[in-house]
Amino acid sequence: MSFRAVLVVLLCWATYAHAADFSWEALQEQARQLAQAPHGEQRLALPTPLAQLSYDAWRDIRFRPEESLWRSAKLPFEVQFFHPGMLYDRAVDIFILNNNTATLVPFRTESFDYGKTGIAPKNLPELAYAGFRVHTDINTKTYKDEFLVFLGASYFRAVAQGQHYGISARGLAIDTAEPSGEEFPFFRTFWIQEPKKKDKTITIFALLDSPRTTGAYRFVATPGAETIIDVDAVLYPRATLTHVGLAPLTSMFIFGENTWPRTFDDFRPEVHDSDGLAIHLANGEWIWRPLRNPTNLTVNVFEAPGLRGFGLLQRDTLFDHYQDLEAFYHKRPSVWIEPKGDWGPGEVRLVQIPSPEEIHDNIVAYWKPATPVEAGKPFAVSYRMRWCAAQAVLPPLAAVTATRTGQGRTKGSRMFALDFAGPVLQTLPADAVLDASIWVGEGGRVTDKHITRNPETGGFRVVFEVTTDKDSPLARMLPDKQPDTEMRVILLHGITPISETWSYACKL
Repeated sequence: MSFRAVLVVLLCWATYAHAADFSWEALQEQARQLAQAPHGEQRLALPTPLAQLSYDAWRDIRFRPEESLWRSAKLPFEVQFFHPGMLYDRAVDIFILNNNTATLVPFRTESFDYGKTGIAPKNLPELAYAGFRVHTDINTKTYKDEFLVFLGASYFRAVAQGQHYGISARGLAIDTAEPSGEEFPFFRTFWIQEPKKKDKTITIFALLDSPRTTGAYRFVATPGAETIIDVDAVLYPRATLTHVGLAPLTSMFIFGENTWPRTFDDFRPEVHDSDGLAIHLANGEWIWRPLRNPTNLTVNVFEAPGLRGFGLLQRDTLFDHYQDLEAFYHKRPSVWIEPKGDWGPGEVRLVQIPSPEEIHDNIVAYWKPATPVEAGKPFAVSYRMRWCAAQAVLPPLAAVTATRTGQGRTKGSRMFALDFAGPVLQTLPADAVLDASIWVGEGGRVTDKHITRNPETGGFRVVFEVTTDKDSPLARMLPDKQPDTEMRVILLHGITPISETWSYACKL
């Protein structure tokens, strides 16, 4: 980095990070000025004992609860901090805002219990925090539970009342699943607004940085039965971003009721943080795409101009379907993204990555603008995130509650059984006869279908078989490399659609 570039960064930092009068506008100006200088790494030179910690050992370094920010003041929120170590080697500066005055929270080894790590705090060099978490009385008035975490790159996650952590979000995704490799922006600085006694929300500002962009972010979080996070972001690209992912969500799916063949030797029937991608299009159509753990990386694109919403959901919330007394997958949150204003032309992308273990997130969903985000031009975006139960964001029409598949009745065919449920189905007359519009892409054809009531759910089940179309041009060209076959199903009452669109792809 040149002397002039260093000077720009230092002046920018001195002017805004330590300014007496912090504001949202000042943060945007800081991001703009930072974008004029080359990107500089902000990594800590971790001593060997911290750098070589295993994940479990790093977790054994615990923040002392009595050191929580604002505990003695008995404010509605408290903040605890994460120790650097292992993969968390970014220097993250955290400021507290009070009457627009920013005060740096100094790193203190005295705030941590180093457990059985054998690390002597007095031997550690000067460090910075890796991130932080926010606590409040979301579940009970007598105890402040953790409900929001910012830790690692631009990752953050939240829970609503009664939930356990699962799905994560990010500030920004760049070149996800691209051959060139992914660029991971990170939040280098945070400013946390000190709450007042009766505040129900907490506001957090963040400065994002990466080799090709900077950004100013504002998060307004309201915990409760649903935890709402309103996000405003302004990007200042150093270089044109041709593949940028807005409101990216990251989750995990290893196996579920739709997994075939079942190759995991596991006593649990299902293992996943989310079981499907939901999309609400501008024309009113709702799409449900059940997740898979594919054998090869897959990227699915859904054209979504004027997007109304999308999210990764955990619709299956029955303990009996998981039988996990440690992970509590039936209590994992769903996250629904609602754009503020018209995002214009673009697409929702779903990336599914093969994974052998549940410790790896292998599902990514985000919205990609149709046009590149140009260098030197600010790009603003706002949206609301709802961390909630999936039932809170079901479509007004019938929704798919289960996707099952297995060997068909005829040789070489595959059977699918889809359960639809919802109030619209319960209002139908007892003698109502339903149909299903089934579309199968090249490489397959429908050989049988029937629709019956499901007395156990009060809904309907669509069962159909698909066989490989050996006469299709694709099958003749690639007889031994049949690609995934796309399928869509909509439940009909007469000619009227009364369900969301089930969208799926698999090898037949």
